[in-house]
Amino acid sequence: MTTITIAVAERRQTVTVLFIDIVGFTALVDRLDCAEVRALQRDYFGRVSAVVRECGGVVEKYVGDAVMAVFGAGEGESGPAAAAAAVRAGLSVQEALRGHLLAGRFRVRTRVGLATGEVIVDPLETFDGGYGMISGSVVSTASRLQAYAPHDTVVVCSATREETDTLIAYQEMPPVQVPGKPYPLDLWRALQPQVASLVGAA
Repeated sequence: MTTITIAVAERRQTVTVLFIDIVGFTALVDRLDCAEVRALQRDYFGRVSAVVRECGGVVEKYVGDAVMAVFGAGEGESGPAAAAAAVRAGLSVQEALRGHLLAGRFRVRTRVGLATGEVIVDPLETFDGGYGMISGSVVSTASRLQAYAPHDTVVVCSATREETDTLIAYQEMPPVQVPGKPYPLDLWRALQPQVASLVGAA
């Protein structure tokens, strides 16, 4: 039997992972000069990361037009509050980008996917740009869900929905068959924070 060891500083924890990307990014940048692409990315990444930090998350990486962020990676931070913060961040990012012209020129549409699950957290990497701060299948699940999200929506897995059911209003969507997964994934579209949860937090 193989024994798997975890570094002393690392810990097992439940987190929520958020992926967001721009719809049609490849076709858009193929028409642009690299300096224009950079200006677009700078504005886009800045707006997304500002919302993520405001909601208590950490940006793990930027890749092309994709942003991966983690919520609940700090010690004692996991739970419904962290998952709900991730969903609110997804909704807030889309609201911040709606109608905004990136770099003063480009109107974009986005899609967001979130998944909640157990990971190994490396506390030494839990900062913005801390590549490899978490390890677990939840990362690929969130990425897959983002790819299947309809334009301008935030979709979550069943685990995220269960964690936040009293905090976020959802609409059930048809399950999707994702390559590499042995069973269809249940999808839920996040609509808005529950009014009762906002009143309770006031």
